[in-house]
Amino acid sequence: MGMIEEEVVIVGAGIAGLATALALKRVGIRALVLEKADGLRTTGAALSLFPNAWLALDALGISHKLTSIYAATQKSCITNVGTGTSQEVSFGTNSSVPGGNGPRCVHRRALLEALAEELSEDTIRFSSKLSSIETQAQEGSSIAIIRLEDGAIIRAKVLIGCDGVHSVVARWLGFSKPIDSGRWAVRGLAVFPEGHGLKQEVHQFLDTGKKAAFLPLTEKEVYWFFAGQSTIKGEYMTSDPELIQRGVLENFAKDFPPSYKDIVCHSDLASLSWAPLMFRYPWDVIFGKVSKGNITVAGDAMHPMTPDLGQGGCAALEDAVVLGRHIGESCIQNGGLKPAEVARAIDGYVKARRWRAATLITGSFLSGWVQQDGSSWMKSFRDWIFYGLLFRRLFNAIHYDCGKLPSVSSSKLEGQSKID
Repeated sequence: MGMIEEEVVIVGAGIAGLATALALKRVGIRALVLEKADGLRTTGAALSLFPNAWLALDALGISHKLTSIYAATQKSCITNVGTGTSQEVSFGTNSSVPGGNGPRCVHRRALLEALAEELSEDTIRFSSKLSSIETQAQEGSSIAIIRLEDGAIIRAKVLIGCDGVHSVVARWLGFSKPIDSGRWAVRGLAVFPEGHGLKQEVHQFLDTGKKAAFLPLTEKEVYWFFAGQSTIKGEYMTSDPELIQRGVLENFAKDFPPSYKDIVCHSDLASLSWAPLMFRYPWDVIFGKVSKGNITVAGDAMHPMTPDLGQGGCAALEDAVVLGRHIGESCIQNGGLKPAEVARAIDGYVKARRWRAATLITGSFLSGWVQQDGSSWMKSFRDWIFYGLLFRRLFNAIHYDCGKLPSVSSSKLEGQSKID
């Protein structure tokens, strides 16, 4: 099998991978996306997209595809299961944001399809698993030699790892394995054929070592999750969806309000999943090697984080726009992708993302720790200080604007250069 030449190769057709491919397309650069699965991956069922994600999607030119389907959420109602007391947290308003005033919960598949629809049919190569990475000197820098398990060899000026929490590209760069937070989460979709009749609000439930929530997706579907500590994982947490559902209803959430258990009872079993919650130490992102020459990472490959601020997918979309902007500007200024110049562009991307990613990792971890800690002093801190003051400050992160992509001429978009 001969060597294939590509401008940019992206490993992983998840949110980060497809968004990065689209960002590059918008600036006139073709990318080949390698995906080891035989189709788009939909694990996770749904995710919440906050204003920072909608700004990124607007920069990519697809926010309108999703805002026309999914409604914005204005507030969250938080219930202490032990005491039965509740309080509300408003997400605020910002009509200038493309996504509207509050976060919107969207199907993960819908987001992936909205991204994929904008790419040419030959952009994504499924059933393509990365085997090894090598580098070869060229033009004062290096290019990547990528070998796949099927024997294919690809030579690329740029390699971007968007291959998730257990990224092969991140390991090649020297990142250590992600850390198990000591917590896990079950996620699922509940289906109500006749409609659920719920308001467009988040309902959260907190108990000692436990956190759960549900949020309407559409008029007939509700996204829900349950997060617990590893010490209560128990025998139910397997890949069998019936056992997962039974474990939540009969064990972990047995003392939760009927409204929550009714949502779990209506689950589409095919949507249920269980997974440990992983994260990367923030100092690894700040001081670690996020890039080497023309090779870098984005999304969960760079900054896996717990879901407690709902920022994993949002940060991946930010990464895509920032990376696309830096590479695009380099391409425009130098009349194409020049290895030495694009390496400098990637350095600029890394500098722009290190502290942002580290801040989100830290904020997410602390948010989860505070909300699930069972000690009496922590409950008081959580109810009066965290939700009353710090939570709103942490949520300032959702108003981050990753910026726009540089504009390119239509002739540039039509005539993408080949590898020199």
